[in-house]
Amino acid sequence: MKLLKILILIFIIAWAIWFVKFAKHYAHNGELKRNADVWGVTFSTKFVDELGLNVNEVYTAMLDDLQVKQIRLPIYWDQIEKNEGEFNFSVFDELLAEGVERDVKFVANLGWRLPRWPECHAPTWTQDMPIGDIQNKTFSMLKIAIDHYKDHPEIVAWQIENEPLVDWFGDCPAGDEEFLKQEVELVKSLDDRPIIISASGELSMWKREAEIGDVLATTLYRVVWNPWFKYFRYPLPASFYNWKAERVDKVGEQMIISELQAEPWVPNGTLAELPDNEINKSFDLRQMESNLQFAQKINFSKNYLWGVEWWYLRKINGDDSYWNLAKQLF
Repeated sequence: MKLLKILILIFIIAWAIWFVKFAKHYAHNGELKRNADVWGVTFSTKFVDELGLNVNEVYTAMLDDLQVKQIRLPIYWDQIEKNEGEFNFSVFDELLAEGVERDVKFVANLGWRLPRWPECHAPTWTQDMPIGDIQNKTFSMLKIAIDHYKDHPEIVAWQIENEPLVDWFGDCPAGDEEFLKQEVELVKSLDDRPIIISASGELSMWKREAEIGDVLATTLYRVVWNPWFKYFRYPLPASFYNWKAERVDKVGEQMIISELQAEPWVPNGTLAELPDNEINKSFDLRQMESNLQFAQKINFSKNYLWGVEWWYLRKINGDDSYWNLAKQLF
């Protein structure tokens, strides 16, 4: 009897390891549905630069070839205020203007913590400041940025910070809920467009973020990596995300996916240098299709894909498969 119990335990452990490490958990949800109002992308000027690409070239291809109509645009603090008190929005003004010509709608993402590594993007002139002083400078930046863009109807919502209460990822100070509330209060006093607050899809219960913002945004990853378990596949069903949304009373237009995994995880180095055999461990083409089907099954009001800059890099390097798959959506 004792031997049987040991064998059963070994079987359960082996099955659990297989389930989270090797089982694909592909979604099977029929054909992808083309809908330019539901599918969008996050476009990062910084990530384009990191990949060695030209911002205007990638952006124009995204608008005219993919025909993206929904863009989440991080407006990086260290790019608009390189020198203290001197603001220059020209890069982002041009991106918005190009979008207006093509009827694009934007979520303007503002704050200290924004998408892409190192997550926090304060200007270098703040590096020796106490956190309290940097927060005060953030308030000043937000006020000037909102004032600059308040007459831009193509901006349909403000996202304030990005996963601001996530403490375990990024080169950032600990999440500060009171600071976030003050940021949101400031923006609400300046403009009446909806405010989006984002949270981790798998590692947060969303309660705090849901209470602070008008719209709740979630990340959604299917294959991740960490130093202890290496590649790890989330076995969570789509209903898990719907249950969490219902639990915090976010339904309909109040719930979006702000960061849908559509590029590989990078264990080391940069995405531009990641070899194909490593790419395929977390994000072959079938995984991308499955992720899209999974988001479609969840059926939140919008899905902003994460990785358009990388699809373009693959495309110009001879592999247009990711680009063409995304092209079906818009």
